[in-house]
Amino acid sequence: MTWMVYGANGFTGTLVAELAVRRGLRPVLAGRDAAKVRALAERLELEHRVFRLDDPEAAAAALADVDVVAHCAGPFSATSGPMVDACLESRTHYLDITGEIDVFEAVSARDEAAKAAGVVLLPGIGFDVVPTDCVAAMLHEALPTATHLDLAFLVQGGASAGTARTAVEGSGGGGRVRRDGEIRGVRLGHRRRTAHFRDRPRDVGAIPWGDVSTAYRSTGIPNITTFTTIPGVLTRLQPITAPLLRTGLGQRLGKAVAKRIGGPNDATRGRTRSEVFGEVWDADGNRVRLALTGPNAYDLTADSVVKAVQRLDGTAPGAHTPSSAFGADYVRALDGVVVGEPTSA
Repeated sequence: MTWMVYGANGFTGTLVAELAVRRGLRPVLAGRDAAKVRALAERLELEHRVFRLDDPEAAAAALADVDVVAHCAGPFSATSGPMVDACLESRTHYLDITGEIDVFEAVSARDEAAKAAGVVLLPGIGFDVVPTDCVAAMLHEALPTATHLDLAFLVQGGASAGTARTAVEGSGGGGRVRRDGEIRGVRLGHRRRTAHFRDRPRDVGAIPWGDVSTAYRSTGIPNITTFTTIPGVLTRLQPITAPLLRTGLGQRLGKAVAKRIGGPNDATRGRTRSEVFGEVWDADGNRVRLALTGPNAYDLTADSVVKAVQRLDGTAPGAHTPSSAFGADYVRALDGVVVGEPTSA
């Protein structure tokens, strides 16, 4: 099997490439920055290719002999569509590490085209959204009558430049939830609750997260809210900051700052963790909770990408979520992940 890491010179792409080599795999490295891709490929002794996604013919040609591409070059709002187009043209399976609701929705809309091409489209195969999606699927299996789903997450160790740029891009849009099966806009932090993570309970506020799209496709639960730890002052300032970040100037300034972020180093990633909490309930008042701990989100992402590439064989063509592709227990196969009981109420 020939597979490719596109955006290999980015922070997460490099982690994926390095982990693949440590596990005896030899992906083709690719991206648009010739010098950076070449330098990484020479260090890891791997083949490399250089192409841009705004050149459809060049992208499809570069993927012609590639079975799977792990797309790690964000922001995915700009790059996912062209890469999916190239994958459908070249009949290459597509993975990415997005967490963007609109990207999940757009990839899902290509389901019929993917089936016709015999291609798997699997966005969100990193921390966004493997742990939360699998927890959602486990909860639905435990309570099939569930009508409501809350998912909360906590990540430690800081963000990469790419993650920060994506956050800036989306920060002007407020919050989003799933209500009665529809995605709706709400105020950021419109709900607060206690999330019973495995280490200890924490106060969390509602944010727009990829599971607003993916957990609905994985479970069919019509009401979904996603949460993380956000200081109350940020939710109070959001009506002021959001309009600024919707302007071109605000976006340019925010992304310029984000570009300077280097991402967590090996030592930081080694001593930091990620947490997930989920709860479902139904019309009769039945409730089920589940919690998960895992390694640093970037290490979990690299591990998941490499394992997903190896597991794709046999997956039915079409647009998938992590749990629809590999089952709810997929997250248990990732290094350092423990699924168990949450802290008591």
